[in-house]
Amino acid sequence: MNEDAKTGAGAPWYAGGLHFTCTRCGDCCTGAPGYVWVTDEEVADIAAFLGRPVVEVRELYTRRSRGRRTLREKPNNDCVFFERGKGCTIYPVRPPQCRTWPFWDSNVETPEDWEKTCGVCPGAGTGELIPVEEISRRLKVIRM
Repeated sequence: MNEDAKTGAGAPWYAGGLHFTCTRCGDCCTGAPGYVWVTDEEVADIAAFLGRPVVEVRELYTRRSRGRRTLREKPNNDCVFFERGKGCTIYPVRPPQCRTWPFWDSNVETPEDWEKTCGVCPGAGTGELIPVEEISRRLKVIRM
């Protein structure tokens, strides 16, 4: 939905920005199974960060699904790069999908969607005020 349709006035409902600060709690890295889509370039960045060959990282830590590549999950459904008590072990090179959370279309489509997001993410709705321009930039990075 374009921003005009969201408000009917040309500006999104969150034109004043939204509060968010990542608490690195891992709630978005754990729980129900899901997909963290990655490109070959992003896999290469992860491999370089880990100091491991790209082929090894691709085979050990990713899988094909729906014609794309996604990060694997541990048997308990945690992201393969999430360690309880430590957090994301690739945080500096985490995929764009992770970097743009919670600013995905599905989370900011309506004020009610944002309220639901605030209910599942302790950093959403608190902390730093993220301006509308930055939210719009993050929304364009990846379509969920």
